[in-house]
Amino acid sequence: MARVKIRVVPNAPKTKIDGLCGCAVKIRLNAPPVDGKANEALVKFLSKNFGIPRAHIKIVSGQTSRDKILELPDSANLLLPSPDAQKSG
Repeated sequence: MARVKIRVVPNAPKTKIDGLCGCAVKIRLNAPPVDGKANEALVKFLSKNFGIPRAHIKIVSGQTSRDKILELPDSANLLLPSPDAQKSG
């Protein structure tokens, strides 16, 4: 399993990956940060777009924060932007 830092921006017009924010992958979510709806939207988005079963996506920390650490299968880590990509530009 790999741990990935995520920065969530709730209430966005469209759910999408929006590059990097420091060392975290920035993901905009079209869901409010109320009653876990943004967390549900995040897991659903990652599952659908990267073919990861929902049961394999775990929010390790940040349940009520915009900054989260997720645990994903090792193969999924290759699909997300790397912090090194930001430096090479």
